[in-house]
Amino acid sequence: MKTSKTFSINFWLKKKAKKKNGTIPIYARIRVDGVPADISIQRSTLEEHWCQESGRIKHKVKWSKGINDYLDDVYAKLLECHKELHSERLLITAIAVKMRYLGKDKVFGTLVELISYHRTNEIPKLEKGTAKNYGATEKYLLQFIKKKFNVSDLGLLFINYSFIVDFEGFLRTCKPLKENQPLTNNGIMKHLERFKKMIGIASKFGCLKQNPFDLYQMKFETYDNTFLEDFELEILESFSIPVRGWETVRDIFVFSCYTGLSYIEVKSLKRGDIVQGIDGNLWINVKRKKTKTPVQVPLLMQAKEILNKYSHYPKAQNEFSLLPVFSNQKVNKYIKEVATLAGINKHLTFHVARHTFATTVTLTNDVPMETVSKLLGHTKLSTTKRYARVVEKKISKDIDRLKTKLKTRTKSISYERTVQGTPMYVVR
Repeated sequence: MKTSKTFSINFWLKKKAKKKNGTIPIYARIRVDGVPADISIQRSTLEEHWCQESGRIKHKVKWSKGINDYLDDVYAKLLECHKELHSERLLITAIAVKMRYLGKDKVFGTLVELISYHRTNEIPKLEKGTAKNYGATEKYLLQFIKKKFNVSDLGLLFINYSFIVDFEGFLRTCKPLKENQPLTNNGIMKHLERFKKMIGIASKFGCLKQNPFDLYQMKFETYDNTFLEDFELEILESFSIPVRGWETVRDIFVFSCYTGLSYIEVKSLKRGDIVQGIDGNLWINVKRKKTKTPVQVPLLMQAKEILNKYSHYPKAQNEFSLLPVFSNQKVNKYIKEVATLAGINKHLTFHVARHTFATTVTLTNDVPMETVSKLLGHTKLSTTKRYARVVEKKISKDIDRLKTKLKTRTKSISYERTVQGTPMYVVR
């Protein structure tokens, strides 16, 4: 391991902080690679009693031995702090030595300590659906260091670019935590993304000289999002469902198809979220749970009909929620049953409704990409553009429109040439 090139400790008088009785505070100055950090040692002396060359009280002063012994003790402790940091393979800086001396450096120095800190201080800030995924990432990390280093914990300075690459390789070959949830490329990238956030915290605290993820690039695979075609959406809307609970799930799914709201946003929708828009019509006015981005969506007729159907539902006991939304697990289970009954041969989850809003309801009906992005609450237009790849029907409609225009133009030119007696050439 590369160590610091220079390390020194010396004592000096902070003359700018001279006291009323004429004494001057004594400070210890630590230097690592030329970068200083100062510590007040809670002792002071008169300037004439101080020997600048030795950095101690002059020996002829009667009480010099007591303070000089104390300075020697501070010096020895600072050397020990430097030695500890070196043996623990931690980053050695003047601030690190100072914090170790003061007992304030132990935020985290190892991977387990970082995981513990993140779990205690950062996880509570996340939504439940996001927070639960970190548990799996933590388990994979601990499995990896056990396999590669045969240890249960590891100093953070061992985490470099090579560590990240090897961890990716481990994820691609290891046994998944759940047999029914194999690790796909994008799943592996999500684990690395979560690990990157943890390492980012360590980097901000100065536990790492350089963030190793600065050199690493995530490689997500693009894929086509499942969505319902307009005829499939019509079937789902009109299909008679024999089970009441399934009918309710179908209704809130369709509501999302016409609003673009996510599961948690539909579940949290209250009376106060329906407001009069700038056009005098009703709009939904909420904040995205994931990004806290404000979202305003005009209330389309189909969505309004569903709210009217459940107008009896909002009550004090359900905090005036507008729609009866079951748990996420039940909703996803029931919507699959409904799709099977309706003859829709697609793997449906509640999030498919949001994709359907983006594609079938808006983009294929010529709503501009920028508008769709705003309606979905995306912070980047590039996030919305991925939906455009899968809208083959829109491409077909655009080409049909182009063909019609070209055909009309050709007929017009043919007519003019015929009238003028110009020879006609036909391409078959």
